[in-house]
Amino acid sequence: MNQPEQSSSNFFVIHTPKGERKIGEGCPAFIVAEMSANHNQDYATAVKIIRAAAEAGADAIKLQTYTPDTITMNCDNKYFVIENKHNPDLWQKKNLYQLYQKAYTPWEWHEKLKNVAEENGIVFFSTPFDETAVDFLEKLAVPMYKVASYEITHLPLLKRIAQTGKPVIMSTGFASQEEVKEAVETLRKNGTTEIVILHCVTAYSETPLLEETNLQTILDLRDQFQVICGFSDNNAGIEIPLHAAMMGAAIIEKHFVADTNTKTFDSDFSIGPKEFKDFVDAVRRAEKVKGTVKYGPQSKKEVENMIYRRSLFTVQNIKKGEIFTEKNVRVIRPSFGLPPKYYWDVLGKTAKIDIERGTPLSWELIG
Repeated sequence: MNQPEQSSSNFFVIHTPKGERKIGEGCPAFIVAEMSANHNQDYATAVKIIRAAAEAGADAIKLQTYTPDTITMNCDNKYFVIENKHNPDLWQKKNLYQLYQKAYTPWEWHEKLKNVAEENGIVFFSTPFDETAVDFLEKLAVPMYKVASYEITHLPLLKRIAQTGKPVIMSTGFASQEEVKEAVETLRKNGTTEIVILHCVTAYSETPLLEETNLQTILDLRDQFQVICGFSDNNAGIEIPLHAAMMGAAIIEKHFVADTNTKTFDSDFSIGPKEFKDFVDAVRRAEKVKGTVKYGPQSKKEVENMIYRRSLFTVQNIKKGEIFTEKNVRVIRPSFGLPPKYYWDVLGKTAKIDIERGTPLSWELIG
């Protein structure tokens, strides 16, 4: 298969319940609420999460599409049992199959949850974890796909996702530079032209990991791979993703829980409705401050204040035919005279008429 040409655009467009939405450089950050396992396998809770995310200002809700059998195998040997002390307590001493049995989102919910999301005006999409999940999501006509950071090396999955031709959002996690390169090449070779790479720290921490986040990577990913860049936050708090928005992250993903008092597999690094709304509001304010590239006066008030710049004025009474000198001409405020750059052009020339002290110089007065 021939590799498709890389898109030269720095944004792409998806269809949303509210109409077309641009995602990319110069566009408002597309903010994704990640449901993950926060529904505790209760359908009503999943619905509550979607409605709360929409009310808090999320642009999209994202699910994870897998079953225990499509992501691992049921085995209790040392390779499959979770004993990493850095993982949440609820994960400990379980084998991977048992964890995913409690965490996965039933596939029969997906279509109903998609309808709930669209009724509430937000985009519904998901992270597939194997090829059958892609086939399933294609039947639901999701507008784009997410690649989880743990799946970035799963090139057969990436190939199947790319074959849909839809935009792909891919988290890097702990992927090496070479692994990111292989993943991007696989996507492009197999049909993906619109790629967003999310810098992602997969520590799953209850506190922001300031010195381990390295947000400069966002810009390096953008420049090195010629993609749209973003940030996926798997840690608590909103400070770091807000900084990411200021650095130009086009998509920001944050784990979301409807009730912060409810313990779930992912609640330790998720935020609730109030904090999420505060985050969205802060991003939108930051975007107003960030603005666009613009030189010159930024506002009507600045235009008015420009009169207090300097210009050329006569500081002595000058007779017709008298020479302009450093003593009778100065660069002072306000700015009603010639710009200061003409100071040396004026010196040595003569006055066409009598000029009173305090007169702004203009070419009509200069011989």
